[in-house]
Amino acid sequence: MKSASVRGTRPAVPIVLADDHHSILAGLRALIESSGRFEIVGMAQDGRKALELVRELEPQIAVLDYSLPELNGRDLSAAIRRDCPGTEILMYTMHDRGDIISDALRAGVRGFVVKTDPDHHILAALDALAVRRPYFSPAVSDAVLDQCLESQPKQIAGGLTPREREVVQLMSEGLINKEIALRLGVAIKTVETHRSTAMRKLKMRTTPDVVRWAIRNSIVQA
Repeated sequence: MKSASVRGTRPAVPIVLADDHHSILAGLRALIESSGRFEIVGMAQDGRKALELVRELEPQIAVLDYSLPELNGRDLSAAIRRDCPGTEILMYTMHDRGDIISDALRAGVRGFVVKTDPDHHILAALDALAVRRPYFSPAVSDAVLDQCLESQPKQIAGGLTPREREVVQLMSEGLINKEIALRLGVAIKTVETHRSTAMRKLKMRTTPDVVRWAIRNSIVQA
């Protein structure tokens, strides 16, 4: 998709935004477009819609929250990296835990800014990603350093496959097996298999246990 030109003949960098709060989307759009260097070509309030937009529009940058409904930011980033490798990913989130940041980086995130950071970090991150350079705000860099210095860093993925993580997220959001199967386009039996395998890997016996695990690891919000 071609973007409108700004400042003469230089094209604006196309961006897709994803956050489940409308007010944050509106504020981000206003801030980003006020620079004159970027164009918001699509916005979504859940991870699956965001993935559809990125696949359709192929933006140069996707700005994602971590705690997105339907498909969380970590797994969304992995899907974008797989399906749209030309799209750079900026994670813009309230989460500043070192294990979450490290997990996001492994999923393909190349920029990370915390929502408590000053606004200029967002624009600086977008400028860096626009020329294929990574960017991490000082708070994020400190968190990653602390994580690297830990003798036994946490592994939040629990050894789950991407599809098992999707099933865990959707069941934690209250969907039953039939609804999950429809959402993912698979058989109910497949969902049941992923569900039981995930629970076995997590060493959990009940759905409430899985929900609490998903909340603790920021896969869903309480």
